[in-house]
Amino acid sequence: MITELAVERVEFTCGHCWYKWSVDYDVQYYRDEDGHEWEYFTRDGRSVSSPYEPQGAPPCPICGRRWVGRLMARRPVPLPPGAAGTPRVMLAGTRAEHRTDRHDAPPLEADAHEQPPQDAAASPGDR
Repeated sequence: MITELAVERVEFTCGHCWYKWSVDYDVQYYRDEDGHEWEYFTRDGRSVSSPYEPQGAPPCPICGRRWVGRLMARRPVPLPPGAAGTPRVMLAGTRAEHRTDRHDAPPLEADAHEQPPQDAAASPGDR
């Protein structure tokens, strides 16, 4: 059973070249039938390891080394159906027929946001 959904923005700082970047991850927290708690990360719709663990850290875009991320910001996503009185719209017809423009919308990629500012004194070639 899913117990929480969130979008987490994770910042990475390369300990070799000091480049900083951030990535948004979709996170599901859930409880299995034995009562164990789990977290499940996706990036751009693909399952990935936790960015907070060495095996899940993405490579630095400059030098390729991997460094564990740290949580910068978090946006919980409410679980349906929501509290009584929550605004919602009943779909007329099937879900596939509702707002058909959403099928052709471009994907919102995990790194499609403004990146943290870099040290102005160092250029990528200096790193």
